[in-house]
Amino acid sequence: MSHYDNNLDKNSANYVPLTPLTFLKRAKEIYPNYEAVVYEDRKYTWDQVYKRAVKFASALNKIGIQKGDTVSFLAFNTPEIFEGHYSVPMTGAVLNTINIRLDAKTITYILDHSDAKVLVVDRQLHVEVKKALSNLKKKIIIIDINDKFADQSKCEKIGELEYESFLNTGDENYDWKMPEDEWQAISLSYTSGTTGNPKGVVYHHRGSYLMSTGSAVAWNMPNRLNFLTIVPMFHCNGWGYPWTIPMLNGRTICLRNIDIKKIFELIDKYNVSHFGGAPIVLNMITGAPEADRKKLKQKVYVLTAGAPPPSIIFKKMNELGFEVMHVYGLTETYGHVTQCAWNDAWNDFDEEKQNEIKARQGVRYPNTEGIAVMNPETMIEVPKDGKTIGEIMIKGNIVMKGYYKDKDATSKAMAGGWFHSGDLAVMHPDGYVKIQDRSKDIIISGGENISSIEIENTLAKHPSVSIAAVVAKPDDKWGEVPCAFIEMVKDKPVTEKELISFCKETLAGFKVPKQVVFCDLPKTSTGKIQKFELRKKF
Repeated sequence: MSHYDNNLDKNSANYVPLTPLTFLKRAKEIYPNYEAVVYEDRKYTWDQVYKRAVKFASALNKIGIQKGDTVSFLAFNTPEIFEGHYSVPMTGAVLNTINIRLDAKTITYILDHSDAKVLVVDRQLHVEVKKALSNLKKKIIIIDINDKFADQSKCEKIGELEYESFLNTGDENYDWKMPEDEWQAISLSYTSGTTGNPKGVVYHHRGSYLMSTGSAVAWNMPNRLNFLTIVPMFHCNGWGYPWTIPMLNGRTICLRNIDIKKIFELIDKYNVSHFGGAPIVLNMITGAPEADRKKLKQKVYVLTAGAPPPSIIFKKMNELGFEVMHVYGLTETYGHVTQCAWNDAWNDFDEEKQNEIKARQGVRYPNTEGIAVMNPETMIEVPKDGKTIGEIMIKGNIVMKGYYKDKDATSKAMAGGWFHSGDLAVMHPDGYVKIQDRSKDIIISGGENISSIEIENTLAKHPSVSIAAVVAKPDDKWGEVPCAFIEMVKDKPVTEKELISFCKETLAGFKVPKQVVFCDLPKTSTGKIQKFELRKKF
């Protein structure tokens, strides 16, 4: 034992479990009258947000919710789900945010698998939710969100309780609970489940706290920023920003639905400086009609994650006044864990080279202990040559506790002391990671590995292409060949022959798509292309 361990023990004065709940408490104590959350004409100060969260926690406690229970939310980006990030863990319970685009069968599965005791749900979702509840084997308490800004013709009562009236049954002096241990679960998020049932990813208080602090540092987020919630708060807890923004005394502007004209209006009205969005959202912004845009008063910082965005998107966004930083992460890592941190030496490169670099997944966040590209069989790192493909491996406090009620899947995901992402990438000599594909998306044609992302990036440079998705198509001779699915830019028609010729200009012959299909691409609620739906066509 070291001399420094003699009689120097943890105690309540020098050791407090890390939890993002303390960010809200601090904001309330120091900035009680500052505007904290804005949604249409609803505006709350930090004092009001804190009291509402405490009262809702108290109301949950009165109906029996306690440590380890699951409280589910099916909600749009409105103040209720923001408050849920505090009220639910204040009881010691676990917040389970559910994707609002899911079908009834999957909602039933999640409510059952998560052992949910309460469901807080927006009335606009009544059709699928009522179907889901009718198939649920157990009875759970339903609390409706009745949002006056939703289309009331599409809203129908679901449960006996209503959010505001239920909240008012709580006590604002409720003695809410700090976690006994920072390893205690704070939230439960389900993966998209493209094959089989979705898996439940468990986050702890420590990881959520560190995600918040790491994000602020990595993105140079200032105090008192204005943050627009475009990323759904059900998706990796809104990438952790419902916890990050109170730490910075920032103001959260809620956006219920993706509406590009409204995004420009909110940026203008509230001097929004930061927001996150999937590449599809950036694509919609750059493709917006002139009439829907407003000239930016200041630079707006944008974080994008998901499928690697084509480099042309960075160019288009920059021309509009947005500075985009590319990040990478998974549900299993609380959201983003790498960033394309900019190196000043790159300022001398031409624009095309700069945009190519910006499309990399980059280097680890300050809150991430390790990012490596390894051979998943040998667990040996691949050479840093920008060519040899391996799997991205992640290590640190922002890796999930594990999969809920799935020990085998957890053990498999953490084999060898690293989290296996399933994403295939190369490591550049400068230590920057660049994804080549998901392991299931790589196309193997005649023994050659083809990155669908490389082909998509090429297609995206054509002025008539709005979005491109490339998948493998079975082929008698080559085993499989690339097939491209294209959403065209309005009023800019293009033919299959023209796009194939365009690809031949820069791509090796075996990488050129053998077929081009024009269609509306199937997408998840967070804007990811559902490639499994495209593969079904073959």
